[in-house]
Amino acid sequence: MQTLIKIFFIFFFFWLGEFISYLMGEFVPGSVIGMILLFLALQMKLIKEEHVDTPAKAFTDNMGLFFIPAGVGLMAQMDVVLANWWVILVAVVVSSILVIASVAYVQEQMERRRKG
Repeated sequence: MQTLIKIFFIFFFFWLGEFISYLMGEFVPGSVIGMILLFLALQMKLIKEEHVDTPAKAFTDNMGLFFIPAGVGLMAQMDVVLANWWVILVAVVVSSILVIASVAYVQEQMERRRKG
């Protein structure tokens, strides 16, 4: 019964995020909104980590399974991928460079603050 209550907390925030997303015209995916709301609830101590630890660990341990539908969808649209491979390649390279640069910048700022 305890595990069922823990799963309820995760699905509650998922459903709440989906509802908010629906009200916003589905501009932001509901799962993302729900994850942000769960994060905020944990940070503000509205719920305790123990309330979501078991199902959260099970989800992260099996995260690879969640990528199977996306991979299948990508394979189903292979003609679109092949027609636009250069756009995809540029997007991947540019976004990778931006992520690396932003992480380096944040890390540098954190090191400066820590040293004084």
